[in-house]
Amino acid sequence: MSYTRAARAISHPRCAKALAGALIALSGVVQAAPAQSTMHSRFVALAAARGMTDSARLHRLFDLDWEYQNVEYPESATFTGYPGQNDRWTDYSLPAIRRHRIEVRDRVPVLRAIARARLNPQDQLSYDLFRRDVEESLAAQRFPADLMAVTQRGGPQYLANTIASMPARTLEDYRNIVARLRGIPRVIADTRVLLDSGLVLGITPPRITLRDVPAQLDALVPDSALASPLLAPFTRMPATIRSTDREQLTQAAVRAYSEVRPAYLALGAYLRDRYIPGARESIARSSLPNGHAWYASDVREQTTLDRTPAEIHTLGLREVARIRSSMDSVIRVIGFRGSFSDFAAMLRTDPRFFYTDSATLVRAYRDIAKRIDPGLVRLFGTLPRLTYGVGTIPSWSAPSQTTAYYQQGSPDAGRPGTFAVNTYRLDARPIWEMEALTAHEAVPGHHLQIALAQELRDLPPFRRYAGYGAFQEGWALYAESLGPELGLYEDPYSKFGQLTYEMWRAIRLVIDTGIHEQGWSRDSAIAYFRANSAKTEQDIVSEVDRYIVWPGQALAYKSGELTIRELRANAERRLGSRFDIRRFHDAVLGEGALPLDVLSARMRQWIDREAASPR
Repeated sequence: MSYTRAARAISHPRCAKALAGALIALSGVVQAAPAQSTMHSRFVALAAARGMTDSARLHRLFDLDWEYQNVEYPESATFTGYPGQNDRWTDYSLPAIRRHRIEVRDRVPVLRAIARARLNPQDQLSYDLFRRDVEESLAAQRFPADLMAVTQRGGPQYLANTIASMPARTLEDYRNIVARLRGIPRVIADTRVLLDSGLVLGITPPRITLRDVPAQLDALVPDSALASPLLAPFTRMPATIRSTDREQLTQAAVRAYSEVRPAYLALGAYLRDRYIPGARESIARSSLPNGHAWYASDVREQTTLDRTPAEIHTLGLREVARIRSSMDSVIRVIGFRGSFSDFAAMLRTDPRFFYTDSATLVRAYRDIAKRIDPGLVRLFGTLPRLTYGVGTIPSWSAPSQTTAYYQQGSPDAGRPGTFAVNTYRLDARPIWEMEALTAHEAVPGHHLQIALAQELRDLPPFRRYAGYGAFQEGWALYAESLGPELGLYEDPYSKFGQLTYEMWRAIRLVIDTGIHEQGWSRDSAIAYFRANSAKTEQDIVSEVDRYIVWPGQALAYKSGELTIRELRANAERRLGSRFDIRRFHDAVLGEGALPLDVLSARMRQWIDREAASPR
């Protein structure tokens, strides 16, 4: 998965689309109308401005919105490299959340003032995407997502990831880190208010999924300040900063920590003693107020397709059956005698499939990436300039995290992308899955796609950093299937690993809809996953709990992959011997991430142009 794209947590960018506000709940708590930001008047002025061309008004709208997003959500600015915001956190107070919800509407009059027909084709696409995001953002305000401000995958504990991504080269960089450390207690206080509001209204994450959160918080705040992941930058300060400044900055960070530590400890105690015991026992989104409509909205947003949960569930069952047949074929090639469950048990437990130390595991991932890189020129005409590296998931969050994730880099901030792998419990990290995982998270998957989009300088920033999960995750799953063309999966166990990963995403279609729409229990979901996959027990439990707290997101992968595969099949059928895989991939990636319905329409046009070309 793409971590900074995917995580809807206090530590990550919450664009207007992600602010599914506190709805009526917050309106009832905050009676007074919130003061509007200074940006409000600038949107109003832009809507009323005379003498502007439609294109100029549109691009000014994009500029204003980009400024708004990065100023109001400074964590986003850190990840994208937008300057001047690294000393603050997003304001998650109730008045600020309500103000943000109101200010989403500021874009509507500007959009109405623009005659779409007068725009050039590329601007028309940008207009359509921007308007779509605004409309979805307004529609999502029916649902009180902000009240569930802490999960095992998001919350104030993940502020550490933002600090780890901050520039740490200059005196000013370290002053910014100190300022953010000082701001953590306020974020925690605002989080407590949201959690209390949700507890009163019965809008909480499921109790079972919160079991690891207090330990996550405790791991951030050991007795020694400089042993905390929050202060890690102060343990490796560059020599270019004078020793006296290094000492003063470190002392300031330690003083800030004296306020941060008790705030985290108090939040952990609150969660253990009050919040978790009071959290709901049900696991389905549909069990919440207006839950069926909420889940349907999740599904539309995450898949960018007009499919019902029932249709997706049926599609998942078909995909599980199809992939299972391919897996059985590989088992026969290997010559294993026994049932599928026997084979899966062997893959989960045989010591030959596991490394015994984390350094060897990480080194093996790096070796796979180095093997893939030279072959990319055979499949892509354009490759990104931004580099990437292989790192590890922080130990404090690893038990609740997936097998790996991609943390995007930033050309503007000069930060490479990171393929972060999980080294917690090496007996849950089999060798046979490593090639498929590298193809997904690094290249030709997330890093290649996201870095290329960031480098599309002719597009407005909101498109360069667009986070349509169905496109991003669909591309990364499709990228796994390119392995044979890159020299991967030559070992039958590795081929079975690739099929296991495809099965994993097909299982998601069944389990996600099963839990949130059809009333499946957590145990039933785990049992279904176990029966149809060779994934380890650690991964299976972590994954099911992920689907429970992030409804609909797991549907993005197969939705996108199947769309891209269908587009490729159509192109191959129409173009025959003239089909060029490099041109096809460049066309899919050449306009940044797109909703799947938009991608399909534009690729059909591309196929028509290619078919009509005199080449």
